[in-house]
Amino acid sequence: MKIIKLLCCLTAGYFIGTLNPAALISRLKKRDLRKEGTGNLGATNTMLIFGKGLGALVMLFDISKAFFAVKLFSFLFQDITVSGLMAGLGSVLGHIFPFYMKFKGGKGLAPYAGMVLAFDPLTFLFLLVLCTAAILIVNYGIAMPLSAGILFPFLSYMRTGRIEVFLCAAAVSAILIIKHLPNLGKAIRKEDYKVRDVIKNMFSKKDA
Repeated sequence: MKIIKLLCCLTAGYFIGTLNPAALISRLKKRDLRKEGTGNLGATNTMLIFGKGLGALVMLFDISKAFFAVKLFSFLFQDITVSGLMAGLGSVLGHIFPFYMKFKGGKGLAPYAGMVLAFDPLTFLFLLVLCTAAILIVNYGIAMPLSAGILFPFLSYMRTGRIEVFLCAAAVSAILIIKHLPNLGKAIRKEDYKVRDVIKNMFSKKDA
């Protein structure tokens, strides 16, 4: 019965995660985000191509869908410690691998953030401050998913003392890190977008 509930969390979370406003905006604008900018259907690429307003809207939606999934299934299956995290894992998978877009979506950072926020707001705030400092120092966006993905499993275990929480957090963090590995290579070669330059451009020109 517990396995069935966990599969329900994972599956429902996946379908919630496939809801992608960047794909809708891309269709309405008649421009394929998967062929421009970073090549992903996520908030960062939406911001780079269509401006900070639409980018912020996409980010808010992507964070909210994972937040909703975690809270909903944590409530529905209160007898299972990792029910919310499993739904969050599903949301990240759905965002990255949407079945109706040939399994090519975003990179999962925004829904990952929504999952962490819903699971433990204090951990989210700690990671937000630490990761923001990291990307400003390193000047490459890869610092955020990399540091968050490494730290969250250990922080979640420290907060709960449950090994199943650590394993679930580690699984979704591994997916996030693996998805961002190409960015790590670009950063090492100094070919990736520089964060401070992106911020400067965002505030120096109007939305597209």
